Amino acid sequence: MAVAASAQEGLRRYRMYVGGEWSDAASGETFESFDPYTAKPWALIPRGGAEDAARAVEAAHEAFTAGEWPGLHASARGALLRRLGDLIAENAERLADLEVSDNGKLISEMAAQLRYVPQWYYYFGGLADKVEGSVIPIDKPAFNYTKHEPLGVVALITPWNSPLLLLSFKLAPALAAGNTVVIKPSEFTSASTLALMELVEQAGFPKGVVNVITGFGPEVGQPLVEHPKVRKVAFTGSSATGARVYETAARDIKRVSLELGGKSPNIVFDDCRIEDAVKGAVSGIFAATGQTCIAGSRLLVQESLHDEFVDKLVSFASTAKMGNPKAAETQVGPVTNLPQYEKVLSYLDIAKGEGVETVLGGGKATRPECGEGWFVEPTVFTGVENSMRIAQEEVFGPVLAVIPFKDEEEAIEIGNDVVFGLAAGVWTQDIRRALTLADRIQAGTVWINTYRAVSYMSPFGGYKQSGIGRENGQEAIREFMQTKSVWISTASEVPNPFVMR
Repeated sequence: MAVAASAQEGLRRYRMYVGGEWSDAASGETFESFDPYTAKPWALIPRGGAEDAARAVEAAHEAFTAGEWPGLHASARGALLRRLGDLIAENAERLADLEVSDNGKLISEMAAQLRYVPQWYYYFGGLADKVEGSVIPIDKPAFNYTKHEPLGVVALITPWNSPLLLLSFKLAPALAAGNTVVIKPSEFTSASTLALMELVEQAGFPKGVVNVITGFGPEVGQPLVEHPKVRKVAFTGSSATGARVYETAARDIKRVSLELGGKSPNIVFDDCRIEDAVKGAVSGIFAATGQTCIAGSRLLVQESLHDEFVDKLVSFASTAKMGNPKAAETQVGPVTNLPQYEKVLSYLDIAKGEGVETVLGGGKATRPECGEGWFVEPTVFTGVENSMRIAQEEVFGPVLAVIPFKDEEEAIEIGNDVVFGLAAGVWTQDIRRALTLADRIQAGTVWINTYRAVSYMSPFGGYKQSGIGRENGQEAIREFMQTKSVWISTASEVPNPFVMR
């Protein structure tokens, strides 16, 4: 089981899952996982190291090369994935509660996520036996066809903001493609991933196909990425860490997919439906306490609408209820971990030093309902110039920078003037304008008159420093496969061996 029978000092004690067995770290060490609402530890997580990483990779490699998994046809893999989806659906509320204990996001959001997560396993379970090669009408005396094969052992490194949802973006297509995996969850939110392994067992996946090791990046993540038997790394996290992962993987010519940071423009034109756009702006930055890579953290508002829109935005956002994220009525929860909390507060100081105007929030939340947790007041800054750090750097907190613009050309120029390119929003009733902005904004996802919509069917990923590769949709499974070309000679005699054929 993921949780040991006896808890130490009242904390739940979790175990790693390697080769189909539950185990402690090789060192026997653990570290505490904190509840962001109480700022107190609630669980003990194994503190893995290089030995644990190697053990997990060897288990995954053994499962990929021998035993039951490589002999399963694609339809059988798909059936296992669909069974896992059923089990997640049956346990969605329990898993959501674990995630809230670990990351402090709203139970309303996490429960909705976990009820939706099974769709990834249903979708990719159905897609597993529909990846087809082709017969090429080749210009040689030969029969030539292609096939798509799994890569081998894949390392999945996941973040702390939506652990099981973002894991599913990777795990479902990786398994559908026939790979085996080693998962390294964030050290801040490991519990729900370890709990998921109980369902992996119940679903009937062969031992070693799915493994989880826990711990800190330099101690267990780095050895995992460096291991020569890992053939791909799929990473979600900050751009700085992603760059280090990319560099390390390149030394061994590993494949990578990177889903990294964002500083997404949410662009509001004066012909929008104002009430809808206000709700979209709030959803884009405050609903997840700003802790999402797609956060609409730069709000670009047309000058002719600016003052009216900001007034309505502040009026609406100021009613947000903060407090216990497990309470149904709470609308803004805490920041997930102490280092991130301190980072967000430091950016408030940076922004004020740059000369912005604070029209909402701007500091720690001291409301009684926030207790001792890591809460930051929903914050809106105006008077922001796009060159400021608050407009260029990812804060990953409930902090909104409002930037005025004159017309379409300036909106596009400001929207694209950033190193990131993950997402963007456009609020307008002009279809020509909507399509023009969708074409010209440099982002992997552009939402028109909505924000933060995702689906297992639609590709997701970034432009520029927001990442490499795509998750979700049919493109995702190809990220975990390689193409082989097979030639069968039909020549009546062997050609000249000294000439390329």
